[in-house]
Amino acid sequence: YMDLDAILNVSSDGPSKSFAFRRLQYLEGKFNLYILLNEYQEIADTKAVPHRDFYNVRKVDTHVHHSACMNQKHLLRFIKSKMKKSPNEVVLFRDGKHLTLREVFESINLTAYDLSIDTLDMHAHTDSFHRFDKFNLKYNPVGESRLRTIFLKTDNYIHGRYLAEITKEVIADLEASKYQMVEWRISIYGRDLEEWDKLAAWVVDNKLYSPNVRWLIQIPRLYDVYKNSNLMENFEQVIQNVFQPLFEVTQDPSSHPKLHIFLQRVIGFDSVDDESKTERRIYRKFPLPKEWNTAQNPPYSYWIYYLFANMSSLNVWRKQRGFNTFLLRPHCGEAGDTDHLAAAVLCCHSISHGLLLRKVPLLQYIFYLEQIGVAMSPLSNNALFLAYERNPFLLYFRRGLNVSLSTDDPLQFAFTKEPLIEEYAVAAQIYKLSAVDMCELAKHSVLQSGFEHSVKQRWLGHNYHLPGVAGNDMAKVNVPNIREAFRHETWLQELAMIDRYTAASDPSRKLSMSNLKPNHPFSANLTAPGSPTAHSMQTNPSATNPLNHSEYFQSRNAQNGSFQLPAPAAAHHHYIPNAQAARISQSPSMVSLPGHKHTRTSSMVGHGSPAGGPAPTSIPPDMAPMP
Repeated sequence: YMDLDAILNVSSDGPSKSFAFRRLQYLEGKFNLYILLNEYQEIADTKAVPHRDFYNVRKVDTHVHHSACMNQKHLLRFIKSKMKKSPNEVVLFRDGKHLTLREVFESINLTAYDLSIDTLDMHAHTDSFHRFDKFNLKYNPVGESRLRTIFLKTDNYIHGRYLAEITKEVIADLEASKYQMVEWRISIYGRDLEEWDKLAAWVVDNKLYSPNVRWLIQIPRLYDVYKNSNLMENFEQVIQNVFQPLFEVTQDPSSHPKLHIFLQRVIGFDSVDDESKTERRIYRKFPLPKEWNTAQNPPYSYWIYYLFANMSSLNVWRKQRGFNTFLLRPHCGEAGDTDHLAAAVLCCHSISHGLLLRKVPLLQYIFYLEQIGVAMSPLSNNALFLAYERNPFLLYFRRGLNVSLSTDDPLQFAFTKEPLIEEYAVAAQIYKLSAVDMCELAKHSVLQSGFEHSVKQRWLGHNYHLPGVAGNDMAKVNVPNIREAFRHETWLQELAMIDRYTAASDPSRKLSMSNLKPNHPFSANLTAPGSPTAHSMQTNPSATNPLNHSEYFQSRNAQNGSFQLPAPAAAHHHYIPNAQAARISQSPSMVSLPGHKHTRTSSMVGHGSPAGGPAPTSIPPDMAPMP
């Protein structure tokens, strides 16, 4: 919390805000000038690439909730087919009575013929704007929670069979499209220790595997609800229910065999809920989870800290055991306090939404410098929090932030069979995006995703983990080298400028004109990072680049603060890879083990249990939040 307070203090400092605002304006203007000068060259370059265009470059839906992964028409068609084929199947046990599907619909005075898109009423219209409570009700078909339980839940009387069947239909559509991938977010509530086994059994027993699909676990921030209903005594129980089964299956995979199989396709964790809820700080110094026994929900930063800290310890242990590791990719910056974004800078690999970055120039600039991924959903935001024409997506993209497009909830927002293409199509029309812009966004989505290194090599090129032109395979991604060169060189120049002036302001260093003189963008000897080794890929499929981010910045600060870029390569623009892929290498799987240097996102790692030993499910007292 000392680091969090430091970031918040700097982000509210007047000169810092002015500096960041001007740099962001400069980056936007520089991109506009680049487009004026190079637009036709980009078009010519893409025309020279055989076979590849926007429709057949890989694109990943980096933020989509599984229970809303289909569109309304698909769900309506599925419900009608079940009404016609299986009306007498028992699907619900309620009030001591077993109910068939026909009896359920008779209880709400509906028949299959009566059902329509308007009857389902699951689309988020104008009545959902700034009303997250009404939006949550849209998950109930015909406004009936019992229908949601039957068709959209994994844990029900029929063991989630209907949801599994419609999931297989969506998977079949994805595999038929070939070039569209998804990372579905599915809930673990933390109410009891059996949730993980039930979810894993649902996925494994129904064989919900696909090369186009990976899973994220979303954890709703609902401690206050559990506390008020007497399900929980304190916050530590939520943490234990979420992480204890994961530590157990890491220690002994045979203890939860189906969970062990399921986790091989899980790539990270998410934290979800209504961010616009007010957060009252009733503690000057936050207590430990076992002492948090009030009815008030912990603040966002508290949730994120304990999710990150436990996940990091788990990652160290899983890496030692040779298993895959996880990333923290929460909802952040959709509404509420801007403090959430500062917590994301410290703990998260990437975020979803990020709308509030437009209000905090310094944090937006940090997101640019660190290339923290932002999965944006303008259609979702348009229905809930921010009109489409006011969405900052285009500004972020022009300024060089690592943004991608995602659908969020196709069931509530999409009208077509391909919601991700619909998201791109609307953005292209409203923002006047070029084909190159759309291919660049598609490439960003793959880089942000948690798909395995070998898969990304097949989709993006063997050297995709290298930044700039060296990692750009036009034959696979259809992004011109000139665009990649511009993005990377601009990013390096910003880092050089930051380094130059921080060195000049350091009283321990002698101030001279050499401190302030800009370095030539192509003069230096820093060696390019090597390719991932077989060993580094063996224990973590998500790992992409063994380059240590902290070592990179140490090299920038070496030699009295002089910044040196890589030696020129034989490629066009005299271009050589450096560390723009630092965010790619920020995966917790790349964390160093105890006794070694650690990366920025693994500062809490090192407290994991040794392989084969018991592991804590909540952070020990010496790692408790500081005031």
